[in-house]
Amino acid sequence: MEKQVNKLNNFLVLNKSIKIVLTVLIFGIFSQVKAQERVPFDQGKIYILADVAVVGDISFNSQTVVTFSGLVKGQEITVPGEEISAAIKKLGKLGLFDEISFYINKIQNDSIYLDLNIIELPKLNQVKFIGVKKSKTETLIKDNSLNKGKVVNENLITTTKNYIENKFKKDGFYNTKVNINTVKDTSTINSVNMLVNIDKGEKVKIHKIDFVGNTKISDKSLRKAMKDTKQKNPIRVLKASKFIKDKYKTDLEKVISAYKEKGYRDARILSDSVTFDKEKNALSIKVNVEEGNKYYFGNIKFLGNTVYPDQFLTRVLGVKKGETYNGVLLQKRIADASKPDGEDIDNLYKNNGYLFSNINAVEVKTANDTIDFEIRITEGPIAYFNKITVVGNDKTNDRVIYRELRTKPGEKYSKEELVRTIREIGQLGFFDPEAIDPKFKNVDSGAGTVDIEYNLVEKGSSQIELQGGYGGGGFIGTLGLSFNNFSARNMFNKEAYKPLPMGDGQKVSLRLQASTFFQTYSLSFSEPWFGGKKPVSFSTSLSYSKQFLNNFITQRADKTKSFDILTISVGLAKRLTVPDDFFVLSQSLSYQHYDLNNYNTGLFTFGDGTSRNFSYTFGLSRSNKGVNPIFPTYGSEFSISAKLTPPYSMFNGVDYSTLEDKEEYKLKNTVDRLNVPDANGNIVRIGDYIDTEGNKVTDFNLAATDVSKVDQERFKWLEYYKIKFKADWYTKIYGKFVLRALSEFGFLGAYNQDRGLVPFERFYLGGDGLANFAMDGRETIQLRGYPNNSLTSVNSAGEQIGATVYNKFSMELRYPITLKASASIYALAFAEAGSSFPDLKSYNPFALSRSAGVGLRIFMPAFGLLGIDFGHGFDTLPGQEKANGWETHFIIGQQF
Repeated sequence: MEKQVNKLNNFLVLNKSIKIVLTVLIFGIFSQVKAQERVPFDQGKIYILADVAVVGDISFNSQTVVTFSGLVKGQEITVPGEEISAAIKKLGKLGLFDEISFYINKIQNDSIYLDLNIIELPKLNQVKFIGVKKSKTETLIKDNSLNKGKVVNENLITTTKNYIENKFKKDGFYNTKVNINTVKDTSTINSVNMLVNIDKGEKVKIHKIDFVGNTKISDKSLRKAMKDTKQKNPIRVLKASKFIKDKYKTDLEKVISAYKEKGYRDARILSDSVTFDKEKNALSIKVNVEEGNKYYFGNIKFLGNTVYPDQFLTRVLGVKKGETYNGVLLQKRIADASKPDGEDIDNLYKNNGYLFSNINAVEVKTANDTIDFEIRITEGPIAYFNKITVVGNDKTNDRVIYRELRTKPGEKYSKEELVRTIREIGQLGFFDPEAIDPKFKNVDSGAGTVDIEYNLVEKGSSQIELQGGYGGGGFIGTLGLSFNNFSARNMFNKEAYKPLPMGDGQKVSLRLQASTFFQTYSLSFSEPWFGGKKPVSFSTSLSYSKQFLNNFITQRADKTKSFDILTISVGLAKRLTVPDDFFVLSQSLSYQHYDLNNYNTGLFTFGDGTSRNFSYTFGLSRSNKGVNPIFPTYGSEFSISAKLTPPYSMFNGVDYSTLEDKEEYKLKNTVDRLNVPDANGNIVRIGDYIDTEGNKVTDFNLAATDVSKVDQERFKWLEYYKIKFKADWYTKIYGKFVLRALSEFGFLGAYNQDRGLVPFERFYLGGDGLANFAMDGRETIQLRGYPNNSLTSVNSAGEQIGATVYNKFSMELRYPITLKASASIYALAFAEAGSSFPDLKSYNPFALSRSAGVGLRIFMPAFGLLGIDFGHGFDTLPGQEKANGWETHFIIGQQF
């Protein structure tokens, strides 16, 4: 019997966490053993596999498990043998089972019946983190795929532990310890709960970075060259002094580059060390450098160039004999990897069709401290665009994209046109600009052709604005719908409504806004390729606004005093080719009808009557900013525009110099803004000029009526001209930081000084820059850190009447948090200044109100741009004795 037991023990195999047991069970074996009879089992004999039965509590299909084992009924197997060992290995590789055991059920003649006993690994029910904030747990769960139902094995626990420790080490927590325990969950079969205890410890920073062997370049300059590895500095806020191994190695290369920029070509790092001081809980870095000698550029010779002469290439290279050797600059002037549209020799060739060109700078002679170079150029054949395709546009029609492409089949290859195409597609607003990927397909140097496949990721382009809030003296409700990829030609195609016909790049906007003091309705439509053949944009809009005057006694809207505005406009804009195709010439005609019904304010000198505004606007703009319209990182945008009305006073036969001036109707001993009873005893607002005794109200009303008639004649048809200028620059200054610089100027003038300036079309400076509900042609100019419209001209009664001249200067430092298609978020810090004036005589461009602050912007395709700014006004407002201080501004739907 002992011999038989030993034979059974020979089938027991343990391999790490998988327990493999092969046990022989023979019907009647116990009685046979007891009778000291021989077991009918021959070790090493070949049997026919009759059946494999899966036993144990498993959630998988039995036949599926057998199939994965590789065992097939009817096959010959040796017991014990390779077939069963292979089956165990295959099932073990699945990583789903804690124990895999084969048992012999019975043997009949040459047939063998096996039982496969399986114990599954437990599955994860829930995971809990201790030692980190709740906001961090979602990321840790996602990164480690710790989802419910995940199989829990030793590998999962080990990889999760290592990932978390390494993650926090990258953030400077070098003493991070992670302990993971699993506890059986009694509420669910074969499941466990995972408890992850994280002890980050104190953050380890870089205490000191020392350099040894440097005499030509100071420690400070070398530390500055290390962009991502910084020692402790209490006044530095943009870069933390944490140690990241990969970035540290890159920074060591930048130290060598710093030497090469100064002429020290042979500079090298002899050794470097990173030590951890437990007492200080900080790292110390020591870098031992060998500087070598300083070198200068000698002769620079071009070889292999036939397209461009040496003299021209020398000018492009911009390196002269006798200058200090600068290896970094030399490489950038040959091929600047940091700028896809850089002005270097490589782009010079690739923009002219030489896709297969290759340019290398080779040192050919070093004499004393002078290095001679050969710029060896392999021009290769001219390449042509062959097949151009676009993929990923699920909604946008192909023709909308193809008309923007500048890489066309049959034309010479141009890297510049390729980069420009990426910008143009991004500017459409229908695709994620960060995900535009032009792939080179079938690059054939022999035939000189290349196929380009533009890979796009479509994003939501329509927006909805649904909000409510308090403003303008009461509750304001807004409903706005903007369909930025509309298809007008499919409006009568029922199958195209999903939910609306989309894909032709047109834009339709509908906006409704109302409160107790006003209602505004507007509808607009634009077609960027009017006619479908040329980049001529057509736009038209229709809007209607009804406003009510506030009763200053009851603080309610007075429905008997209203101001109606009807606006119709139509415009065309054409992309030019001279001086380059970044220029756009725009023209538009607009008509506004103002109807005042007992609407007396400080702005309008007549309370009853109508006024008309027919104007022609033309503008010239140039924009090459890119590539993301939400977060531009380079380029600029300039625009100048003029809005003109016909000079009616030249041909209407009215001599405005003889019209009565309202100054004649001022009465002596007057006071401003006094409410007095009229003849019926009702409290009315008379205006700016009334008698202190109140006994000359009738006379003043007659005079005021005459003034109203005079101004009604003066503003029956508005006569003015309006000039605006705007310049906007974007520059990437360091890493992901982008600097935006902005300058604006506006001026409202009159053709006829006797007729005077109009009360409409004025500038209102200060605040968030949102237009609110006014549609009388006014323009609200953002200047954060001050209340809305607070930096605007007022009359003698303190009422805002708008400015006719303004200027503004602004700088923003922006940093992208995420630029994903679902939501783009960036933070900003700003400093700006501006001022407005009632007329050109009082204009002083240096009398500015200044502010600074920080903000955040969030762009979601469905809702547009949302943001918040915290601005501090450094200057006083009229009537204040100290600086305005902090203001909070909420931004909704403002342009980027």
